[in-house]
Amino acid sequence: MFDNNAFSKKLMMVLLGGALSMSLHAEQMFSDDRYEIHYNAFNSTFVTPDVAARHGLTRSGNRGLMNVAILEKLDDGSTRPTTALVTAKSNNLLQQGQDISYRQVTESDAIYYLGEFRFTNEELLNFTLSVQPDPNQPAYQIQFQQTFYQD
Repeated sequence: MFDNNAFSKKLMMVLLGGALSMSLHAEQMFSDDRYEIHYNAFNSTFVTPDVAARHGLTRSGNRGLMNVAILEKLDDGSTRPTTALVTAKSNNLLQQGQDISYRQVTESDAIYYLGEFRFTNEELLNFTLSVQPDPNQPAYQIQFQQTFYQD
């Protein structure tokens, strides 16, 4: 049986090179009867230089990363990682927006998506995350907001 909690922790530890347990606490999740969608956003400087280089990420005090992982719920109660079409948009309080494109990363038994975005110090961003695991069904629309601080 697949341990969802262990998967989420492993996913974040792989992404962050084992350096940031605090991002595990910042993880958010949407769940329905078919899927679990795990997502979190954080400053790109939280990622170690070697992990950033391996994934072609830009580390900068004014850049953020969003990590998204989708788990399909199986009939036996377990879950398995699955692919999806993932996009997002962020808007600040002045309604200045930016599109966030994602790249898929597959490592061992994990599939996740990484997207990069810019922010200014103490900026509150409103995110709309679109996740479409089944191309024959409408995408899930997840909205959240978060304040970012420059390093």
